[in-house]
Amino acid sequence: MRRDVERTGVFTRRALLLMGGQVAALGVLGTRLYQVQVREGARYTTLADENRISARMIAPPRGRILDRFGTVVAGSSTNWRAVLVAEQAESVPATLDAFSALLPLSEYERARIDRELHRRRKFIPVMIREFLTWDEMAAIEVNAPDLPGIVVDAGTTRQYPFGTQLAHVVGYVAPPNEADVADDPLLGLPGLRIGRAGMEKYHDLALRGRAGAIQLEVNAVGRVIRELDRQEGVPGEEVGLTIDAGLQQSVLTTLGDESASAVVMDCRNGEVLAMATNPSFDPSVFNSGVSQAQWLEWTKDRRTPLINKATSGLYAPGSTFKMAVALAGLESKAITATDRIECPGYLDLGDTRFHCWRRGGHGMLDLRGGLKNSCDVYFYEVARRTGIDHIAAMANRMGLGVELELDLPGQRPGLIPTREWRIGKGHAWNIGDTIVSGIGQGFIQVTPLQLATYVSRVASGRLVQPHLTRKLAGVMQPGAEQDDWPVLGMPEKLLHNVREGMWAVVNEQGGTAPLARLADPQVQLAGKTGSAQVRRVSRELRESGHFDSEKLPWEYRPHALFVAYAPYDAPRYALAVVIEHGNAGAAAAAPMARDIMTEVLRRDPANRTEAPPPQAAEARS
Repeated sequence: MRRDVERTGVFTRRALLLMGGQVAALGVLGTRLYQVQVREGARYTTLADENRISARMIAPPRGRILDRFGTVVAGSSTNWRAVLVAEQAESVPATLDAFSALLPLSEYERARIDRELHRRRKFIPVMIREFLTWDEMAAIEVNAPDLPGIVVDAGTTRQYPFGTQLAHVVGYVAPPNEADVADDPLLGLPGLRIGRAGMEKYHDLALRGRAGAIQLEVNAVGRVIRELDRQEGVPGEEVGLTIDAGLQQSVLTTLGDESASAVVMDCRNGEVLAMATNPSFDPSVFNSGVSQAQWLEWTKDRRTPLINKATSGLYAPGSTFKMAVALAGLESKAITATDRIECPGYLDLGDTRFHCWRRGGHGMLDLRGGLKNSCDVYFYEVARRTGIDHIAAMANRMGLGVELELDLPGQRPGLIPTREWRIGKGHAWNIGDTIVSGIGQGFIQVTPLQLATYVSRVASGRLVQPHLTRKLAGVMQPGAEQDDWPVLGMPEKLLHNVREGMWAVVNEQGGTAPLARLADPQVQLAGKTGSAQVRRVSRELRESGHFDSEKLPWEYRPHALFVAYAPYDAPRYALAVVIEHGNAGAAAAAPMARDIMTEVLRRDPANRTEAPPPQAAEARS
């Protein structure tokens, strides 16, 4: 009995100890459960959702670019693309072979697809072909049973309705490179493009928009189960240009097949209404990738289709520079408008003879006659009296040889030489350099846009700056229609003397550009011709009487230039035309300028709120 009691006591103590241990363990477990489920429940719920939900960004639609009348010059369209989901294909090689029978895949494409298949999990789509046509997409869909794993997907692609006609102004987009993605992870989104040239590049950040977000339910290995939520991205802003797309087409039609450029400006507010470069390129090619063959074709073309000649083409201005020389001479009081200078056909300086374009000379000329006849000897003498530093300062003030405040990437400043510049090159400036600068030759280099700005300033008497952006997000930009630019700071009488000479060039008997005269006698154009040599002509050849630049190889012929503004009595539009190796400005560039200005005045884009009806342009062409 006693032994039973002792045994029961031991059991009771053990049971109590065991029970105490269990209670303690349950207490610890309960405390931990309380901490996890109650005190930290929200945090663990969030962590669980993050493990279950995959948040991904989606590319926003890129903003459109419009001309001044709202015509789309850069937009987006549906991009059909074929993708392969490897886990849905019984045999990936067999599926690719079947696809290639419909749409041939190159060795390069097969190699790229193989690389991506090895890098990605089987349930992640791999791009097979994008930019499918409707017929190609339909062919894939019809043959879907024979293409297991192939899916047609819809995205967007950049579209340029005017193609080559506005390529240098609008620019183009291309896929971002590794450096771009490193700076901005958003650029790594599939299908996203960034601006690489033109207005696409200048306004790239505004055009990109803001990314959207999508929430997907995924399993433990990352496979998508279903879509939970989607917030579309905010489209990029719309950019409105000063360009008149219809006028741009007309200008290019006038330029024809010439390697040339032309710029039309509103000389009161600086709006660029047309900026044409010929030849050009298809900007959409960069969206899908430029082939090596295409790149070689562009780079080997001596007419340089990839260069925006209007802002980056550098040319000696030739006789179009004579207005700047005249203004420098007048302002510095080296000459007056009535001073008469004799032209016997040449100017001798030491043992060097500088020729006039007219072998027999022009006789005695004042400023008006010097401009009207484009007399080289007259401006040799004006330059000699004025000096290169005064000439350079005036040229810079008129917008030549300087970087303009232009909202377009890639412009080149050109060059107006000075004594200091020449000394910096290790050479002394000599009087002969000044003489040739008087007719826009020598070291001088300017762009067609600078020439248009230069004429705008002569016509308006103000420091007009060219610009291409008119609206951003539908809001008119400050200065877009500014007509109160600072004045040039020279007496109006001096400008009037030069304008009269430009008027005589076109409208007076004996002027060098009668072919530029407008058909409507009520509207007159003032202008100046220019022919800029690209290689030196020896004295012996020039004096032999057998020199004919038209017989030279194309690349050795002079450039043909013409600058103008109209109407003469109320200047509104300025233009510059440069024809590479066009030979004579009076014969080649002046008639084109006349036709362009005629169309500008007909359309009158600066005073219109909507584009002229399409049939008007069609009837003209």
